[in-house]
Amino acid sequence: KNMITGTSQADCAILIIAAGTGEFEAGISKDGQTREHALLAYTLGVKQLIVAINKMDTTKWSEERYGEIIKETSNFIKKVGYNPKHVPFVPISGFNGDNMIEASTNCPWYKGWEKETKGKVTGKTLLEAIDSIDPPTRPSDKPLRLPLQDVYKIGG
Repeated sequence: KNMITGTSQADCAILIIAAGTGEFEAGISKDGQTREHALLAYTLGVKQLIVAINKMDTTKWSEERYGEIIKETSNFIKKVGYNPKHVPFVPISGFNGDNMIEASTNCPWYKGWEKETKGKVTGKTLLEAIDSIDPPTRPSDKPLRLPLQDVYKIGG
């Protein structure tokens, strides 16, 4: 419920995927939460996506594991409706802060992400991927609209 509430008003989704053996496979399985969240985000109108591959430290920053996850994830997000060429894939370690704000030295093989939307954009970190989000066009010439999330009746 919370995921749907937040996603319904989002301009971009960040899909966090666990790189650990078994964790990735469980999330991307037919009934997995990773697959479900990507589908819900797209269905709710979130057309921009960033994929953060977390817990890379648990795989000893394996380039092979990173490549395997990108391949599998690209296939399934394409089926959902996202174009993998428009999606930055960022290997991170949230626990250690690697590739979150500053580029990590733990993955010398990682040359950075690239996405093609309104031109080619590149970067290395999750923060740079977030900064590269295309701002949506807002109907600023129309009346103000405020989304309501909950209504409370307080007696007294």
